[in-house]
Amino acid sequence: MKRRINKVAIIGSGIMGSGIACHFANIGVEVLLLDIVPRELTEKEKKQGLTLEDKQVRNRIVNTALQDALKSKPSPIYHKDFANRIKTGNLEDDISKVSEVDWIMEVVVERLDIKKQVFDNLEKHRKPGTLITSNTSGIPIQQMNEGRSEDFQKHFCGTHFFNPPRYLRLFEIIPGPDTSEEVLEFLNEYGEKFLGKTSVVAKDTPAFIGNRIGTYSIMSLFHMVKELDLTIEEVDKLTGPVIGRQKSATFRTVDLVGLDTLKHVAEGLHKGVPTDEEHDLFAMPDYINTMVENEWFGSKSGQGFYKKIKNKDGSSEIQSLDLNTLEYRAQKKANFATLELTKTIDKVSDRFKVLVDGKDKAGEFYRKNFAAIFAYASKRIPEITDELYKIDDAMKAGYGWEHGPFEIWDAIGVKEGMEIMKAEGKEPAAWVNEMLEKENKGFYTVKDGNTWYYDIPAKEYKKIPGQDAFIILDNIRESKKVFSNSGVVVEDLGDGILNVEFRSKMNSIGGDVLDGLNKAIDLAEKEYQGLVVANTGKNFSVGANIGMIFMMAVEQEYDELNMAIKYFQDTMMRMRYSSIPTVAAPHAMTLGGGCELSLHADKVVAAAETYIGLVEFGVGVIPGGGGSKEMTLRAADTFQKDDVELNRLREHFLTIGMAKVSTSAYEAYDLNILQKGKDIVVINPDRQLAIAKKHALLMAENGYTKPVKRTDIKVLGKQALGAFLVGTDQMYAGKYISEHDKKIANKLAYVMAGGDLSENSYVSEQYLLDLEREAFLSLTGERKTLERLQHMLQKGKPLRN
Repeated sequence: MKRRINKVAIIGSGIMGSGIACHFANIGVEVLLLDIVPRELTEKEKKQGLTLEDKQVRNRIVNTALQDALKSKPSPIYHKDFANRIKTGNLEDDISKVSEVDWIMEVVVERLDIKKQVFDNLEKHRKPGTLITSNTSGIPIQQMNEGRSEDFQKHFCGTHFFNPPRYLRLFEIIPGPDTSEEVLEFLNEYGEKFLGKTSVVAKDTPAFIGNRIGTYSIMSLFHMVKELDLTIEEVDKLTGPVIGRQKSATFRTVDLVGLDTLKHVAEGLHKGVPTDEEHDLFAMPDYINTMVENEWFGSKSGQGFYKKIKNKDGSSEIQSLDLNTLEYRAQKKANFATLELTKTIDKVSDRFKVLVDGKDKAGEFYRKNFAAIFAYASKRIPEITDELYKIDDAMKAGYGWEHGPFEIWDAIGVKEGMEIMKAEGKEPAAWVNEMLEKENKGFYTVKDGNTWYYDIPAKEYKKIPGQDAFIILDNIRESKKVFSNSGVVVEDLGDGILNVEFRSKMNSIGGDVLDGLNKAIDLAEKEYQGLVVANTGKNFSVGANIGMIFMMAVEQEYDELNMAIKYFQDTMMRMRYSSIPTVAAPHAMTLGGGCELSLHADKVVAAAETYIGLVEFGVGVIPGGGGSKEMTLRAADTFQKDDVELNRLREHFLTIGMAKVSTSAYEAYDLNILQKGKDIVVINPDRQLAIAKKHALLMAENGYTKPVKRTDIKVLGKQALGAFLVGTDQMYAGKYISEHDKKIANKLAYVMAGGDLSENSYVSEQYLLDLEREAFLSLTGERKTLERLQHMLQKGKPLRN
């Protein structure tokens, strides 16, 4: 039977339940969200004359929870309209509706007795064959499974989302003793393909995989910080982006999650794993217990490891907790000589060897920290999983680590890691020694573009399953390279499709990237069938190289700057008018020039988490790489007979003028940056490149023909220009914008109106590009623009253009 998921029921509308409901709505699934009926009226309900029998009251808990979730930031939903896919109800009036769904997920409070009561009620209405899962974070699945019917047990397991469900990609699947293999296989594929997650099948052990290793890592740091006499600022500096982890690092993350939540999980592990060799480490240190007693839980209580205070002058300040005195103080800057040595190392995996060789306190910290996590992770096999790659996957997808424990160990060197462990009084599981005795040098290896892992029972390498749906650039970059320069690598993806991968700092677009794009198009036109532009950077591209523009503007080298901007424009036009199909695959931050490139591709295959927009106003210019032209063209293409055309143009003008950035790829459709019927959105970013390749190949095989250059773009001339200038005057008079902002807006108005033509006219793309370039160049000569450019340079950021 081919199982389909068209409708799900989520039982429990708390933070997790509402978040999961929103994510199912994100992918187009109809959701029934249920919660308990209130037992008392609120004061507001009493004043309204409502009773406990009114539907408004009976659904109050679920409706309030969902609305709170939808108002939270960051948003749990891709687009506000998607919330219409969620219907709410209560567990008394609407429980029978679960008979209509394909999957029931229980997300109630973490108490076994309550979960069993919920299951008793659900079994009365659930139709046979319906999936039923629990989003528990630690209660044994076996205990929940007891006493249920045979059909229930066959279709029941744990499915553990991480919070927030939209953003954290780990999806743990925990089988019960009777879960059918078909159910596990289906959920594993559904999580990857439809929910966009990293699916990991875990064993039914306390805290499963992610929280078992993650909680150990945090608890280890809690104890280590006192041992090494480190401040919380120092620990957050050492455990943040420098090792490929979130900016919130350790203590800021605990503040966000809540110290009470962490204490609950750690205490559960302390009780649940009495034979764990690190059992005592799950006991909270005294300073943590004191913080909990004081209710210093973090963000939810207003103070934790950090505290925001108001000074007498009205300014705000974030103070840090001194772990020795447990008093708040001004933050101290954390500096380590070892970290300075890594500043020129862009690739995180290349930093680990330098970090563990450090001669200062940072080096000591990394040796102790990595030795502990290496030993602990190796000894959890086969207890929590049989495959080492699942531990790495869980930590990357659930905790936002760029590299899992075994990947870090490989980066340092397995033998070198063993020496560090020995020096720190730690030892790995016996299987690691056996692996080395077989002359295997690492936990992973790459063969034919695929990643293989060391399989412990078989004592040999096996291919990680599921990779057939992925193209992993790290695995093919060297073997499939057909061209490279300092800014790009061009890889052969097979089947006649090339990929251009940005490799510049922060994937900024400069001359080297433009050279690489043109070279890739040349190659594709001569010898291949299509071209994809994709990369695996943290962001697709945050804009152009600010240094180049700033220096040319300061030196008043306007001829050179004019040529550079024209080269950018011409390259974008080659993306549009080459003889082969071009596909852009943006993800994360896709700003300014990165957005302009996407606008000019034949097709965009965007990751759902794409934050895309033309943000040039922020640095005092207008989009100069074809963005202003393209939004004028797209506005004109929306003009309809008897339509107020000026309103359509104004919408596109404001998209640039207000530097609007979508908070998801779906919102980009509202801005007309993505186009319905042409561009598509991919939920799982791991699949994005493979899907982009398929679309490039499909266009080629369907007989791709180079588009005819546009000469039919309707512009409104003085009609639009006058209206826009009046608008900017009013905004300036009302002190909503500065004089410089007004000047930028007026330049953009001139371009998007098509100049000061006396009547509506039809113009070419080149006509608009020339206006755009002229306006861009004139603005780079403005003192205010130069000041903004310099400010961006000093902050170490590329120009978002």
